[in-house]
Amino acid sequence: MELLREMMRLQHERGCLTDETLRAISKERRVPLYRLEELVSFYPSFRRTQPPKFAVHVCRDVSCRMSGCGALGEQIRAAASSGDDVEVHEVSCLGRCELAPAVEINEVPLGERNTLSDLEAFLAGESPLPENEPTATPRTWKCDTYATSESRYAIVQNLAANTDTLAETCIERLSNAGLRGMGGAGFPTGRKWELVRGETEPTKYVICNADESEPGTFKDRVILEELPHLVIEGMVLAALTIGAKRGIVYLRHEYGREQKALEAALSDARARGILGKDAAGSGQPFDIEIFISPGGYILGEETALLEALEDKRGEPRNKPPYPGTHGLWGKPTLINNVETYALATSIVHHGSEWWSEQGRGDVAGLKFVSVSGDVNSPGVYEIPLGMPVSELIELAGGMPNGQQLQAFLPGGASSNFLPASAVDTPLDFDSMKAAGSMLGTGAVIVISDRHNLFDLATNIVTFFRNESCGKCVPCRMGSQQAVQILEGVQSGEAPSESLDILPDLGETLEQTSICGLGQVALNPILSLMQNVPGSVATARN
Repeated sequence: MELLREMMRLQHERGCLTDETLRAISKERRVPLYRLEELVSFYPSFRRTQPPKFAVHVCRDVSCRMSGCGALGEQIRAAASSGDDVEVHEVSCLGRCELAPAVEINEVPLGERNTLSDLEAFLAGESPLPENEPTATPRTWKCDTYATSESRYAIVQNLAANTDTLAETCIERLSNAGLRGMGGAGFPTGRKWELVRGETEPTKYVICNADESEPGTFKDRVILEELPHLVIEGMVLAALTIGAKRGIVYLRHEYGREQKALEAALSDARARGILGKDAAGSGQPFDIEIFISPGGYILGEETALLEALEDKRGEPRNKPPYPGTHGLWGKPTLINNVETYALATSIVHHGSEWWSEQGRGDVAGLKFVSVSGDVNSPGVYEIPLGMPVSELIELAGGMPNGQQLQAFLPGGASSNFLPASAVDTPLDFDSMKAAGSMLGTGAVIVISDRHNLFDLATNIVTFFRNESCGKCVPCRMGSQQAVQILEGVQSGEAPSESLDILPDLGETLEQTSICGLGQVALNPILSLMQNVPGSVATARN
């Protein structure tokens, strides 16, 4: 972790990592030069040459593709052609899908009111870049247990006097509530905390996975910006439950605005005594640090994340063993995502009965969902689990005039396409599974009848191909083969019958890939062929 941090610090100071800089790091830290080269070549945020004065990034992934990112990129290139020190790149998801097509300049995201003329003014030096600052007036969220900022952290302070009672309370309430991991996997949270607590190894870690990078997913970004105190308190409760002294928030590097909000909240927690040598008055030390990811979607996979924290290439580990027993540096490690820690705080505070009352029907709880695509008000919404997708679309302002729903992705880019006829499916784990998809990250992408679904599925499979770490052959080669077939059919250079091989190829990837990326890489096109078969006929349109 210290090696990658040093490399990122030097790049920030000097603009890039030259051969001379790498040799100096190698000599000072007594690290073989090849180790540094393998890190620089793996992580996309590292540069070997000086950056331009202006680096413009345009997202190319599914929500932004639906909003015309290709045309916008060409317009930006034309506007920047007169400048000698401007680079324009298409990049993977920037985590701001509600602003589609998302654009950032020098890592500062442009807001929804910024136009091409604004960008031209930025590039010409006629107008300053937008401020990359946290939201000044956060919204009111039902899960926020505190009416005022002064009352924050009350639950952990009340429970911390007896850590055995605290642990029992946390595990019991989380288990009774049935809270599941909200990062996509859905593992029972109380069970995970109990398993790590049961490990006898004295050194343990608590990690918050804040590296959400899947197209359509941006809810954790909003939670970090507006509710960082709930995430921090959830991590402290977890640490005192399992007996950890060190916590880490693994944050994607595109979230500079959210990093500032989190840093301010951490400083406040330390000033209140919630973090430090006597965390929340428990008599036990615990503090939280932020680690900025060097980039790459694969780092959202928990074992790849651990590899990065150990200054290695972020390639997933074979499992078992699992992080709960052999995680960071081989020690028991509790990993949950941003939303899970925030909701855990609410549940421990209010209890499982309150949690049950928040859902719809037989489904308990709240869910943060990211809504993008063809809706009038894309953004993050806090909804009762069990709300039908149709109601969520209306909550997000409905679809633009004259557009009809064609299909939707209920759980982000890795979930299966569902047709418009499934729009009344409740947003919960079991209902989505029964419908042939998954809740996943809770990223609902709404697609109207003006889009070519085959093109969008190809775009998503291409994303997974691009983001494969390359460690395992099935994922590396299989995803590339799939993209070649899809692009060939789309261009008319290959017959539609070429698609017949994809189900067998998808099964091979699912059974033999090391991690979830390879296992779901072909889901978009396979689910389209199964759930919306008529869309494949439009492949060449």
